[in-house]
Amino acid sequence: MTLLLSSSIFGPAFHDPATVALLDDVAYFRALLEVEAALARAQARVGVIPEAAATAIAAAAAALPLDAAALAAGVQRDGIPMIALLQQLRAATSAGGAPFVHWGATSQDIMDTATVLCARRVVSHMQGQLRALLLSLAELAGAHRTTVMVARTHGQQALPSTFGLKVAQWAAPLLRQHQRLQQLLPRLLVLQLGGAAGTLAALGPHGPEVAAELARELQLAVPPLPWHAQRDSLFELGAWLALLAGSLGKLAQDVILLSQSEVAELAEAPPGQRGGSSSMPQKNNPMRSEQILAVARWSGAQLGALQHALVQEHERGTHGWQVEWLCWSPLLALVAGALHNTRELLGSLQVDAARMRANLLAPPAAALAEAAVGRLSEQLPRPEAQALVKAAATRASAERRVLWEVLQEELARRAPRAQLDPQWLATPEHHLGQALVWTDETERALRAAAAERA
Repeated sequence: MTLLLSSSIFGPAFHDPATVALLDDVAYFRALLEVEAALARAQARVGVIPEAAATAIAAAAAALPLDAAALAAGVQRDGIPMIALLQQLRAATSAGGAPFVHWGATSQDIMDTATVLCARRVVSHMQGQLRALLLSLAELAGAHRTTVMVARTHGQQALPSTFGLKVAQWAAPLLRQHQRLQQLLPRLLVLQLGGAAGTLAALGPHGPEVAAELARELQLAVPPLPWHAQRDSLFELGAWLALLAGSLGKLAQDVILLSQSEVAELAEAPPGQRGGSSSMPQKNNPMRSEQILAVARWSGAQLGALQHALVQEHERGTHGWQVEWLCWSPLLALVAGALHNTRELLGSLQVDAARMRANLLAPPAAALAEAAVGRLSEQLPRPEAQALVKAAATRASAERRVLWEVLQEELARRAPRAQLDPQWLATPEHHLGQALVWTDETERALRAAAAERA
């Protein structure tokens, strides 16, 4: 099979086109040149290189065309693209400026800072996508605030609940991912400038001034010291991506389960629009959910690989940097794609409220058993109430009858002094606990987060 990320056949199903454009060769190439130009301007302001040289370097960087073949050959030869890129940039810079290109920096300074710039652009895009998703979830939860359905535990029917609460439960971890991202960004969006071994010796006493000016140019923070061999902030973003993917995967997994033919409470889209089969005309497969869930499962493995990049040797590592290269673009692109797919999924999601109620109340309607025990415990010792309801639930299941009818017979036979209104028991809205309260609270929190400015 073709490489998925670069496949024009499979790729669009798994990633977000806007994110791919922020991560492709052109975007990274421009980010590298952006850093080189900003470095020259910063050094000129401090007086490390002539102003005319900085102007020439910035002009050449802005106009330099991408020569992918030359950069690829450079990576084959040197292991990194920077040496070939710098050759091109110096050749394009006027003679007076060429000697000052890349003054005092090392390749990893430029590449790490460019990685941070690309990550910032992708994360900014994802923030907008996530806020839009939170708003969609708020609207869906509000629309189905009172839509009753059965809650399921261990794959079995458990208690009455609402679809609004289920949506709130999907949204709550996504809200936390939104909050976590705000907290980690100050640690991520920092400059890398350390020179050959993290001492900035080549810039003499001007190193801190150059770093401050360069950070101002790129709108990044200045770290306490260079982080060539400290990769925890990049790993933290990877962990956030895996958390986000897992939260989206939970939503997708529930959609798949609720779309099963025997359940049929949800569908990804109206019949015939998505998820067809080559041999079975009736199929309406939840393929978008499957794609989201696949990325959620896969992202954990990538995070494990990325964790190995934390182990770096001395002041500059050996292979850990390359491990990051293998993980970063796929993680960013595919998790952003899962986020995009989740928005698309919610946009076409079909909710069958009547089927949800029917599944809850279909014989034996055993999800009402806890409520029956609670009401009967007001009149009988709780162990006796539990035994009565358990016997009624067992009979109802065996006889394919509803619990409230069989329970009336059991009470008449075994505890005639106890009374239970069957209509009260058969009305799910009486047994929702805090579902409406928690749905409302979550909806308000989602709307507040969605309204936050980037």
